[in-house]
Amino acid sequence: MLVNVSDTLVEASDGEKRKLGFYSGKVLLIVNVASLCGNTPQYADLQSLHNKYKDRGFAVLGFPCNDFGEQEPGTIPEIKEFCSTKYGVDFEIFNKVHAKGNTTEPYITLNKSDPQGDVSWNFEKFLIGKDSNVIARFQPNISPNNEELIAAIEMALDS
Repeated sequence: MLVNVSDTLVEASDGEKRKLGFYSGKVLLIVNVASLCGNTPQYADLQSLHNKYKDRGFAVLGFPCNDFGEQEPGTIPEIKEFCSTKYGVDFEIFNKVHAKGNTTEPYITLNKSDPQGDVSWNFEKFLIGKDSNVIARFQPNISPNNEELIAAIEMALDS
């Protein structure tokens, strides 16, 4: 099923509400993140991806989520401090969301993409094309350095 996120309203960490269409023309990697997860070291690789491709129109968007094992209990200022201090993260971190069950955006929309259903765990990744359509969904155990993920990003940037 083709899922377009351009009208999806999300909340930035400063409380500003914005539609994901704001990023139209860019390739996005949307990730539900958590500070106390076994996958948390992926922050470093996500930042590397962000750095490598940002000049080509790519951005990582992090959405903190406490739905899985309560592995993101912190406040937004605490989360941002942790990410920048421990992993050098400077990509955009949004307000906390729910990715399963009673979901909030962007996951109300993203969970409709194939394979449909709730996010399975922290660090699930959604690749969004320049046209705001979901291109691919990558499970949490797929590293940001995964060859298939990188190839999909590069193909989206070249399209």
